[in-house]
Amino acid sequence: MAGQDIETLIKQIAKLPSLGSRSARRIVLHLLGKRDAVFLPLIEGLTRVADNIKTCEICGNFDTASPCSICSSASRDDSIICVVRDVADLWAMERVALFKGKYHVLGGVLSALEGIVPEDLNIDSLAARLASGKIRELILALPATIDGQITSHYLSSRFKNSGVAITTLAQGIPMGAELDYMDEGTLQLALNSRKTL
Repeated sequence: MAGQDIETLIKQIAKLPSLGSRSARRIVLHLLGKRDAVFLPLIEGLTRVADNIKTCEICGNFDTASPCSICSSASRDDSIICVVRDVADLWAMERVALFKGKYHVLGGVLSALEGIVPEDLNIDSLAARLASGKIRELILALPATIDGQITSHYLSSRFKNSGVAITTLAQGIPMGAELDYMDEGTLQLALNSRKTL
């Protein structure tokens, strides 16, 4: 049986997304078995991040400076804002390396089940950015879920008279996918979003 400190570490790691107590126990055993090669460098890295990472005061991204490197970049288009649910979605967009505008992290999506209302999200700071008059397009890159769609509808209604073009990412059948493997919701979305060739 593991000591109290090790059990506490297992419980802490088990709180991470997609991990349960068995996975956490395996991770802790791996770390303890590779103390010098993995565990100590991990502790140093975690400490550095905890001490140095800030939340960007403009968009909500994580970086070592605020404003973040994206918001302070002169090579990015200040007139286009891509609204995302969280930092993970921002990083996913950046991996593609196609979007050259700026971002805005909402910090979630509206949800009746979870009790998340507009005041819980970073919507007022988005409104302030739009009020600057410098923004010409707002891209809503929110999840293709009911809550994501409700949030997109709320944002488009709230900002429809802002003079800013409001767009959303195309949704539907992914490249290389076969219709037989698509769920009904994806097929319905693809049909509803069809375009003329």
